[in-house]
Amino acid sequence: MSQSESESQIAVVLPDGSELSVPEGASVEDVAYEIGPGLGRDTVAGKIDGDLVAKEAVVHDGAAIEIVTDGSDEYLDVMRHTAAHVLAQAVKRLYPDAKLAIGPPTDEGFYYDFDDIDVDADDLAALEDEMADIVEADLELEREAVSYEEAKERLADEPYKLELLDELHEAGAEITFYSQGDFEDLCAGPHVESTGEIGAFDLLEIAGAYWRGDEDNEMQTRIYGTAFESETDLEQFLDRKEEAERRDHRKIGNQMDLFSIQDVTGPGLPLYHPNGKTVLRELERFIEDLNLDSGYEYVETPHLFKTDLWKRSGHYDNYEDDMFLFEVDDDEFGLKPMNCPGHAAIFQDQSWSYRDLPVRYAEDGKVYRKEQSGELSGLSRVWAFTIDDGHLFVRPDQIEAEVEQILDAIDTVLDTFELDYEVALATRPEKSVGSDEIWERAESILERVIEEHEDEYVVEEGDGAFYGPKIDFAFEDALGRKWDGPTVQLDFNMPERFDLSYVGEDNEHHRPVMIHRGVYGSYERFFMVLIEHFEGKFPFWLAPEQVRILPISDDNLDYAHEVADEFSEFRVEVNDRDATIERKIRGAHNDRVPYMIIVGGNEEEAGNISVRDRKENQEYDVEVDEFRDHLRRERDEKHVEPDFLLD
Repeated sequence: MSQSESESQIAVVLPDGSELSVPEGASVEDVAYEIGPGLGRDTVAGKIDGDLVAKEAVVHDGAAIEIVTDGSDEYLDVMRHTAAHVLAQAVKRLYPDAKLAIGPPTDEGFYYDFDDIDVDADDLAALEDEMADIVEADLELEREAVSYEEAKERLADEPYKLELLDELHEAGAEITFYSQGDFEDLCAGPHVESTGEIGAFDLLEIAGAYWRGDEDNEMQTRIYGTAFESETDLEQFLDRKEEAERRDHRKIGNQMDLFSIQDVTGPGLPLYHPNGKTVLRELERFIEDLNLDSGYEYVETPHLFKTDLWKRSGHYDNYEDDMFLFEVDDDEFGLKPMNCPGHAAIFQDQSWSYRDLPVRYAEDGKVYRKEQSGELSGLSRVWAFTIDDGHLFVRPDQIEAEVEQILDAIDTVLDTFELDYEVALATRPEKSVGSDEIWERAESILERVIEEHEDEYVVEEGDGAFYGPKIDFAFEDALGRKWDGPTVQLDFNMPERFDLSYVGEDNEHHRPVMIHRGVYGSYERFFMVLIEHFEGKFPFWLAPEQVRILPISDDNLDYAHEVADEFSEFRVEVNDRDATIERKIRGAHNDRVPYMIIVGGNEEEAGNISVRDRKENQEYDVEVDEFRDHLRRERDEKHVEPDFLLD
């Protein structure tokens, strides 16, 4: 091979780590054909350095390449992208004046944003019919690279596409269109070969969305849909969606009078009603017991600080756009987005010896982050939330023991609520602080502790915080959805910025390592997970109302209140309304009360009770003392389900 031929070759890296030599300018599809003709023919798209791209995308020297076929996990994303184009084509046919914005695939389907269109839920059926015609027509998708000038002509009537086009042109990116029949769209792809490859689809809902997610921009109409390879997969998804809607924490929160978020008080600012605060108070007590047993001391910091503090901690540079800032006299203040700088300031206020460490601070600290209002959703994303925060200041030789203790506390929480979870070890990112030696040691410590806990985990390379590696837990709820949960983070940055130190055995000053940890994560998101996971049927120890006493008639009211006095250590109510016992039982079930005590003439005469649980099991002639002792055990042992009637 001549030198010029050699220079025209580049090397790409395949998933097994091997290198493949291909001509310079080769596409993903070319790479696939180099591997094998069959793979080349089956190629739908590819991944270059982890990014999903069209099969026509040109690879570069040293690129990590994956080939996407119809058997790949990514195939569904490619098909859904095409489904979004089918939706846009259907909209253009029925609403020719509609303006196109963007239409990407999502984790659960796809959406497309439009302007100058007046549609509501009643119009979705007609759009679905039009989409079905396009799918049945099996239109081929054709990719075409064009010049900026030609693209500008084609998009003359599409202002949002023109804005995107200008950005592509300024970035020097290739400009491509995908066409299918009478429709074309500015798009980088990838797409499936034809519209007929969309196996099954459904349009789900219509919502409003700001252009580019910016509240200062126009509000557009977003149409959500989903697509799958088969009708069976679609039906299973729709069943899960229906179940998710039934468990929606906003719906249950209203039914059980747990919380509200009102326009008059502001978006993303939850108000906890007595029932909701009862659950939160029990969660707070649970964590407080764990913290005190683990040697934490409780501190309290204000809701706002001068921005001098946030500048010192580094949060001002990273969080300024997400902070609520205001001026008082000549000083700028900000509601705190995190609690850690306040804890560092408390530690800094004293002199410490190596014998004093570790120092462990805990705070149920309210923090504030200015999320865009369009992204707020119930308790899962809010402006004001409370973190069960803990910050530890430790010597380097204490890191392992302290992380082990934190993971033990996390295990206790996960076991108590019987929550499934996933664990990830996030390692050093490209932009970071601290020496190679301490990073390597910290990562090896975190990895060793995870393995000693026998947790399966994945390594997320480069996903650590800039100040240190971390262990992240994701809750899996009853529907298999993942939610951010507990975290353990090592921090080499904050101690440096605050000039924190302790005096070692050598009488020299040394820098401590700071550990950030949250066992729930935030109370709001954890509360949301519990509401949906248990469908509002909280474990007995958490339930806002634990026992409801149901007198069969007014003649038994006095005895009902006597029984209530016997259970006064629990959250107990007497239903003294004028209603049949059947209606009272149905009401208690609807209110998700764990236990009902039913008292009538027979119970009053015998001095005992009948007990019914929310699973509709019932037991008669129960001794009051026996049932009270059982409730104590169930409360203290924190059972997940009522089990008195199953013993």
